[in-house]
Formats: sequence, structure tokens, C-alpha cells
Amino acid sequence: MNNQTHNEQNAPVAILAAQAPRRAKNTNYPEPFASRMAGREKRQLGDLFGLTNFGVNLTRLLPGGISALRHAHSRQDEFIYILQGNPVLITDAGETQLSPGMCAGFRYGTGNAHQLLNRSGEEVIYLEVGDRSAGDTVVYPDDDMQAAMVAGKWQYSHKDGTPY
Repeated sequence: MNNQTHNEQNAPVAILAAQAPRRAKNTNYPEPFASRMAGREKRQLGDLFGLTNFGVNLTRLLPGGISALRHAHSRQDEFIYILQGNPVLITDAGETQLSPGMCAGFRYGTGNAHQLLNRSGEEVIYLEVGDRSAGDTVVYPDDDMQAAMVAGKWQYSHKDGTPY
């Protein structure tokens, strides 16, 4: 059953989030990092409504899946809200066990790198919200990669600046 109605720009007015289409490309990361995202599925809810100032994703992590490489943004705030499952939040402060109803926020510019891991045998489902600040850069302290948002697209390079 499709429970969507549309406005005059043919964007939905409301949807069942779980029925939103999966993001066509699983990740923008280059290899060898892209294959590490195999246990993650995103549904870009904000894009369906034409939102441009921030993004909202309904994200599913299979057992063993990770949300992203551990990372920190220079200009983008991020927020997560756990709907189902028990992921582990990894930050510079260590590990924090999360459960449904818990949330966490990551202020830009702090350098506090973060990621979620699903070490359980059950799926994890959460909402992630991030702004779309121009000029954002990302550091990945555990991997030889950095990223910069250039003309609306992520450009990835090694930490020495060599492009992927």
C-alpha cells in the first residue's frame, strides 16, 4: 500500500518513512572504504521533500554494520536518534551503548570523531540529521582519508592530499 500524497511540486506531503526509496548509491566513499559500508542502508527522507538546508536519513545497520568511518566535521552539526536496536557509539571519549529512545549530537568543529557499530545480532534503525554547511571538511582519524565538500559534492583524498 502506498500512503503518499503529493503537493503541487509533486513532492510528497507525508510518507511512511520505511517505504521511502533506498539511496541508490550505498556510499560516496572510494574503495577500499566503500565496501565497509555493505551493512548500511539509507533512505534519504529530507531529499524527498526538497529540503536543502539539512538532510534527514532513516538508516538501517545490519548485524556487523557501521554507520560510517569514524569521522568529524569542520562545519556540519549531526544528530542521531535510535529507533530500534542497540548500537555502540564510538567517540574520542570511548564506547557508549545506545538503546531505542536514546539520541546523540555532534557539534561541528570539535574534532570529536564518531561512528555507530552494530555488534548485536539484530538490526539497528535510527534517524540521522545533518546540516548542509558549505565549505565543510571531514577528518577520518582511523583511516588514510579526508574529505571536502566542493561545489555540492564530496571530494576524497589521502591525508597527504593525493586524490583517490
